[in-house]
Amino acid sequence: MATIRDVAKESGFSVATVSRVINDSGYAHEDTKKAVMSAVEKLNYKPNEVARSLYKRKSKLIGLILPDITNPFFPEMARGVEDYLQLYGYRLIFGNSDEKRDKEIEYIDTFLQNNVVGMIASTSEAANENFSNLQIPVVLLDRTVEHLPAVYSDQRAGGQLAARVLIDRGSKEIVLIRGPVDIKPVYDRYEAALEELKRSKVNVHVVDSTLTIQGGQMCAKDLFIRFPNTDGVIACNDIVAAAVLQEILKREKRIPDDIQLVGYDDIAFTALLHPPLSTIRQPAYEMGRQAAELLIKKINHEEIEETHLQLPVSFVERLTTRKKAEKS
Repeated sequence: MATIRDVAKESGFSVATVSRVINDSGYAHEDTKKAVMSAVEKLNYKPNEVARSLYKRKSKLIGLILPDITNPFFPEMARGVEDYLQLYGYRLIFGNSDEKRDKEIEYIDTFLQNNVVGMIASTSEAANENFSNLQIPVVLLDRTVEHLPAVYSDQRAGGQLAARVLIDRGSKEIVLIRGPVDIKPVYDRYEAALEELKRSKVNVHVVDSTLTIQGGQMCAKDLFIRFPNTDGVIACNDIVAAAVLQEILKREKRIPDDIQLVGYDDIAFTALLHPPLSTIRQPAYEMGRQAAELLIKKINHEEIEETHLQLPVSFVERLTTRKKAEKS
């Protein structure tokens, strides 16, 4: 990998002159600039972004905090963020918080030490205060708080839609899997689904789960022990839905004839399950992209008409739900 000294040698100028041209930190003749930049291109020299930011007290770095990169939903959002930022020459520094406040604080400190010019965060509700007094723009992703810009999907509509799918397709003994109550998007869709189910003539049972495959497996076993007559399940996310699907198959029940199943998120592998999973789709990539666009506007002090952007959700029909009966 080429260094600034290699560029100096190739261009015939001093390291100081090369640094001045690259960092645009002082006068240099046009011919000098052309020679230096020609050497940069020839050697494919990549400036040390962190070092440059420390020197200039500004950077092209953005901090991104996500709660759990083992959940494919969040890397999909991160890709949307990254793809948009690259259009404007920005780079990401990434942190995985595990929904822990102390861990978020550590990442925020690290980001600030590297002179990031903005942050995007999918933060725990208890940790929103971590971002309140920062001197750089912050955009929340898949989370909301009144005083910060945010991009998120319509969780309540998603919960209602999942419930209506099972009701309209004939399930009568429905188990609703509630995820962690302290993660607001997950709780909002649970609450909306529960309200919709209670308005209909169905029996509703609630069981708890974490958002992980291990939590889903434990929940699935408990679910069928406690409620053996279950004929419909709404999972708190696709990972838990996959664990429930596995348990249904172990019990040799027919899907969707005996039991219908609806997930949430539409992460990539759901189409590859057997049978493929019907689910509620959140536009993860687009959420990330729009959060990045909002942050760039904040960094550039552009006028922003809407600081809270709510994206729609949709039902993706695959083979774990029955076809909706046509009205005669």
